[in-house]
Amino acid sequence: MGWKATMGGVKVVGGGGGGADKLRCPSVAAVARSRMRPWVLRATTTVLLWTCVMQLTAVGERWGPRVLKGWPSCRTAPEAASAALAATRLPMPVPVVEKAPLPPKRIYGNNGYLMVSCNGGLNQMRAAICDMVVIARYLNVTLIVPELDKTSFWNDPSEFQDIFDVEHFITSLRDEVRILRELPPRVKRRVELGMFHSMPPISWSDISYYRNKILPLIRKHKVLHLNRTDARLANNGLPLEVQKLRCRVNFSSLKFTSEIEELGRRVIRLLRQNGPFLVLHLRYEMDMLAFSGCTEGCTREEADELTRMRYAYPWWKEKVINSYAKRKDGLCPLTPEEIALVLRALDIDRSMQIYIAAGEIFGGKRRMAALTSAYPNVVRKETLLEPSDLMFFQNHSSQMAALDYLVSLESDIFVPTYDGNMAKVVEGHRRFMGFKKTILLDRKLIVELVDQYNSGSMLWDEFSSLIKSVHANRMGAASKRTVIHDKPKEEGYFYANPQECLRDPNLLRTS
Repeated sequence: MGWKATMGGVKVVGGGGGGADKLRCPSVAAVARSRMRPWVLRATTTVLLWTCVMQLTAVGERWGPRVLKGWPSCRTAPEAASAALAATRLPMPVPVVEKAPLPPKRIYGNNGYLMVSCNGGLNQMRAAICDMVVIARYLNVTLIVPELDKTSFWNDPSEFQDIFDVEHFITSLRDEVRILRELPPRVKRRVELGMFHSMPPISWSDISYYRNKILPLIRKHKVLHLNRTDARLANNGLPLEVQKLRCRVNFSSLKFTSEIEELGRRVIRLLRQNGPFLVLHLRYEMDMLAFSGCTEGCTREEADELTRMRYAYPWWKEKVINSYAKRKDGLCPLTPEEIALVLRALDIDRSMQIYIAAGEIFGGKRRMAALTSAYPNVVRKETLLEPSDLMFFQNHSSQMAALDYLVSLESDIFVPTYDGNMAKVVEGHRRFMGFKKTILLDRKLIVELVDQYNSGSMLWDEFSSLIKSVHANRMGAASKRTVIHDKPKEEGYFYANPQECLRDPNLLRTS
């Protein structure tokens, strides 16, 4: 009878019939295979697990939160519920500010390069820039970004890009005219060698003057420098497309820098918090009085000081001025005392905020006393803002004027006391914005009525009634520009009344 047992992997076989026992050993390969099986299984399992981990890591950013949200959490039930609710919500979209598409470039044969040096204050230069763009467009030349006046009374070192958004100026007009920040290098070298022509164009000229007289000079010299730019293009008698381009530059392409725009918006918000406001463009600064020779209400010492200033500036050609006669003709800016009476006569509410858009008032608190007594809510940018807000604007009169310009546009009422460049340009801009209320004062009549009231020969009720009736139709409504062919200085100023660009020309009436 045989039997089989296993011990230590060695099989022992017993046979019956008294046969001898045999000892049989397995091969070495068989033993090795038997021992490797568990290790192969473990290695394979490890590789598979590692592969799974790597795959989960790769997609974890996308799928991880969805897997984990179903796992048990140590958070409280309300917290877990809030997290689950938040996970089901769509992500908040990130606002994308899309830039307006640029207009296509206008392709034209370049006749040369036009350099311009603007003269005067901010708004005189603003109007000049508009005119120079038009001239460059219709002469098919390349305009170099205008140079601003740094040598006038204000002595403002600001460059174009310190006041206006130069990139917007260039790109917004690319479908009309090519504008460069500076001359190309080879052309710049010619200018540095004096190979260009410089001249002042004739005032109040039409487009034919520039085509017939100026264009040949540009073709000859390649670079022309216009060293004066104020009032060098006519008000009237120009093609409609010329007038419309002037408006486009003024109302769209000449944006102030983002810093000026933001500060202007802040001033407007501060004013709006307290209700409606009136902007008073009180042209009673020292330079205005010295230039005009108007000394009404000044002391003898103050009048002498103004005279000395007028003689100190050679480009102010008129030296001997009769202040009394000039005031009677309505050619002087109204004084703070006179404008206080006018505002009261027009029934401007005493609680109205009066924002003074001007520099330092000559005579200070003494001359402002009548106005602040009648209207206690008189404010300025310097009183609304912190000194640190205006730190970078100090000694930059054009940048300060830009702030006043923005506030003037948004005011409920705009009242200029003199018809200077800012008064005219703001008037025209407010017409373009929908004929916003702008009180255009008849200074000659006001002076006459004020003198009668102050002398006691006219009672208040009569004075107030006459002021109201005279100005009933002087509120910035639609009207036609006056045309005086042989006296362009005396006719209607284009930038004060750009009638060709107003939204509803059917409203125009003959004034």
